Amino acid sequence: MATIDFTEEIQHLRTTLGSIEKVTDLDALKAKIADLEQQASAPDLWDDVENAQKVSAALSHAQSELRRIDDLSSRIDDLEVMVELAAEEDDAETADEAEKELTSIRRTLDELEVRTLLSGEYDERNAVVTIRAGAGGVDAADFAEMLLRMYLRWAERHGYPTKVMDTSYAEEAGLKSVTFEVSAPYAYGNLSVEGGTHRLVRISPFDNQGRRQTSFAAVEVIPLIESTDSIEIPDNDLKVDVFRSSGPGGQSVNTTDSAVRMTHLPTGTVVSMQDEKSQIQNRAAALRVMQSRLLLLKKAEEAAERKELAGDVKASWGDQMRSYVLNPYQMVKDLRTEHQEGNPSAVFDGEIDELIEAGIRWRVGQQKAEAAEA
Repeated sequence: MATIDFTEEIQHLRTTLGSIEKVTDLDALKAKIADLEQQASAPDLWDDVENAQKVSAALSHAQSELRRIDDLSSRIDDLEVMVELAAEEDDAETADEAEKELTSIRRTLDELEVRTLLSGEYDERNAVVTIRAGAGGVDAADFAEMLLRMYLRWAERHGYPTKVMDTSYAEEAGLKSVTFEVSAPYAYGNLSVEGGTHRLVRISPFDNQGRRQTSFAAVEVIPLIESTDSIEIPDNDLKVDVFRSSGPGGQSVNTTDSAVRMTHLPTGTVVSMQDEKSQIQNRAAALRVMQSRLLLLKKAEEAAERKELAGDVKASWGDQMRSYVLNPYQMVKDLRTEHQEGNPSAVFDGEIDELIEAGIRWRVGQQKAEAAEA
């Protein structure tokens, strides 16, 4: 107990929680829960299944957020009692438990604090993630599949539903590209910092001489558009091709031309969908993702214009954003934040929360710096 000033630490925890409560606006959160509960109790709620699912998910998330903050307050109170007991009885075992609980509370507070930093226009939205194999041949295609598993495992750890929307398999192994949706509040806000070029260095399992190979994969993250967003695409701006869905090795997985490839002619933006059962479903999914990409493209163009007027010629923050080194040493390093993880296996198994949180904090710092320069 001599190594930790619990009184000071507990005071710091209470101060941090107070700041989070202030930013979260508990009264507004409680009002939101009351409104969602009223919507959820409507007898005709499930007449519109899609809206009902949105209301239920929003209510569950809001209740969970309030419960998490309330639970933290109770945990800090309990920690204070535990520390007092350990001191009164000179109980080393209770002191060790208090230290572990202190670490756990800190971690939870860090997660909540990062959530308060997600205030972008689309941060609350679901995310649509596309991974494309880059330079590196079959190793790059395998790397793309490793990244897919990493993000799906991350979502699974958090209980976030995911849906693979389109898959293009490479000939030998791995993926040429894949698009999937993560359905969760703030999915886009969290995953948007994952956008950019990822680099893998390892002894290639596909090289019979056992040489070290470097391969690349690009990750794109966009917010899923809502029906309230104002983005309309004239029919004559779209070219729609249909084809038969294919699986690994080029094998057909559907006996009908249900897959859809949609091209926005003015920008050359292409979206493919083949994982739904019918052409109509694939077309609707493709249109929604196309609208999301075009909306984000419009915002990016507006931001680029503002930067050009300000004389800003800095490169995009998303490029060359992370290295995964498996040989000659083991390390995952974010090149923007300098955050490092020494266990690549855990990272590829979805343990990327600290990398994401460091990215969010870095992005907020960049935004503040840019605002100060403007």
